[in-house]
Amino acid sequence: MKVLVVGANGKIGKQATELLQNHQEHHVRAMVRKENQLNEFKEKGIEAVLADLEGPVDQLAQAADGCDAVIFAAGSGGQTGADKTLLIDLDGAIKMVEAAEKAGVERFLMVSALQAHNRENWNEKIRHYYVAKHYADKALEASSLNHTIVRPGGLLNEPGAGNVRVAEDLPERATIPREDVARVLVAALNEEKTFNRGFDLLSGENSIEEALKSL
Repeated sequence: MKVLVVGANGKIGKQATELLQNHQEHHVRAMVRKENQLNEFKEKGIEAVLADLEGPVDQLAQAADGCDAVIFAAGSGGQTGADKTLLIDLDGAIKMVEAAEKAGVERFLMVSALQAHNRENWNEKIRHYYVAKHYADKALEASSLNHTIVRPGGLLNEPGAGNVRVAEDLPERATIPREDVARVLVAALNEEKTFNRGFDLLSGENSIEEALKSL
């Protein structure tokens, strides 16, 4: 499977890209928005393409051309304002869904946020972020794409343990290393139990493969 990683220079996207680069069954194309990032990936032998989520859908469709799947791991980041959250996490995500459909992509995996589907459990301090994730997820669900929406808890930079907990609802506040989120995304690509559904994701006791098969 050829996989376009959107937000490949981000903390989750970079790890997913590296996992896919070393995977026997998949091929990866990294999508980035800066020339220096493009060159960094190419120097590592990773196919890369330049495109901007604030640009036109046609440009994004060209970036996805020839790919079987998209992993959307892009985000505006915690240092930007609500305007960038709307432009990247909401509109950028929806444009990428439209672009994937236009390019004939079949599979789309979205990195969302814990309980983004449940308004009653949104973090009030970053409510705008949850609004963006909620409606981007809704747009993906309404599309023709075979989708998986991964809703991780608080993200950590520590090494992953490879053990997780997944369910449609995990309302407690808890955490997970970004490395394990990246591993889940790659493992979910071909796992039929994840097709056309979303789930919350936290660190846990089960291996990633066991956890996904339990959905």
